[in-house]
Amino acid sequence: MFDKLDAMVRRFEDIGRELQEPAVASDPERYAKLMKEQAALSPLADTYARYQTCKKDIEDSEEMLSAENDPEMREMLKEELTKAKEALPGLTQELKILLLPRDEKDSRDVIVEIRAGTGGDEAALFAAELYRMYAHYAERHGFRVEILDSEEIGIGGMKNVSFTIKGQGAYSRLKYESGVHRVQRVPVTESGGRIHTSAASVAIMPEVDDVEVHLDPNDCDIDTYRSSGAGGQHINKTSSAIRITHRPTGIVVTCQNERSQLQNKEEAFRVLRARLYEIEQEKQTSEEAALRKSQVGSGDRSEKIRTYNFPQGRVTDHRIKLTLYKIDQILDGDLDEIIDALITADQAAKLARLENN
Repeated sequence: MFDKLDAMVRRFEDIGRELQEPAVASDPERYAKLMKEQAALSPLADTYARYQTCKKDIEDSEEMLSAENDPEMREMLKEELTKAKEALPGLTQELKILLLPRDEKDSRDVIVEIRAGTGGDEAALFAAELYRMYAHYAERHGFRVEILDSEEIGIGGMKNVSFTIKGQGAYSRLKYESGVHRVQRVPVTESGGRIHTSAASVAIMPEVDDVEVHLDPNDCDIDTYRSSGAGGQHINKTSSAIRITHRPTGIVVTCQNERSQLQNKEEAFRVLRARLYEIEQEKQTSEEAALRKSQVGSGDRSEKIRTYNFPQGRVTDHRIKLTLYKIDQILDGDLDEIIDALITADQAAKLARLENN
C-alpha cells in the first residue's frame, strides 16, 4: 500500500513541476489534462501528508516521553500521544478508500430516464415528483438540468421523462439511484382512504463519447413528427420532434424538447449512445454480477431500491436498511444523507472484497 502511495505522491509532485514549465503552459490541451490529473491526486497527497505527520507525532511523543521526568510535561505528552494514536486509524482508512480503483465515469454528466410503472395515474404523479426531486437536487449542487423528452398526463403526472444533469461529478453522486422507487400513500382519487402502492423506475446513465460506442447510422430508422405539450404555437407548426429506432436492439428514443429538428436528432443520438453503452457494460460485468451486487445493489432498474411512505412520513432505502423520517425534505431534493450513506456502504463493500482477495 505504501509503495503505491509513495509512487502516486511522486507523480503529484512531478505534475506540479511540469505545470510550471513554459512549454506546458503554452499547450492548453496538455495543461488541462495535467490539471485534471493533479486535482484527482490532490486528496490522496493531502491525506498521506497528514498520515505521515501523525506517525511522526507519535514517534516524537514516545521518544520525548521516555526521556521526560517533569510530571506536567509528561501529562501533556501523553495527551498528544493519545490524540495522535486515535487519529491514525481514521487516516489509514481514508487512504485505503482513496486507493480504491476509480470509476472513470464519475466525473461525467448523466442522462436520467424515469418511467411510471404499476399504479396508473398515481404512478405517473409519482414519476413527476421524482423528476422534481432530482431537479431540485441538481439545483442544490449547481448542476444544470435539461429535459430531452416527456410524456405528460393532464393531472400533472408524467408517464415518462428523460433529461440530462450536467455538472462535475454528477454521475458519482447519482449512479446509486437506478432501480425501482416505490410510493405508498392514499391517492387523491381514493374515496375510501385506502393506501395504494405505486412504482416508477429510474435509470441513470453516464454520457458517452462517439468513440466509446459503435453506432452505425445505417442501423437506425429516423422518423419526424410534430411535438406535443407546452411550448406555444410554434410547437405544432413544424415536425421537429425525432424518433430513432435502433433495429439491432429494438431501442426506441424520442426527443422533442428542442425547437430545431437537428438539435432533437443530436440529443436523441446522445441518449441512444448512452443506452447502448449501458447494455455493453452489463454484458462485460455479467460474470461478476454476484460480486458487484454488494450492499448497494446492482444498479439494475428492475431492482426495488427505495420506498416513500407518506402516512408514516418515512423514506427507506432497502439496500442499506436506512430509514429517514423526512419525506418532504427528501422529495424537495435533500438527498445528500441517503447518497452519502450509499457511497460509504459501497466503499466498505469494495474494501472488504479487496481485503478478502
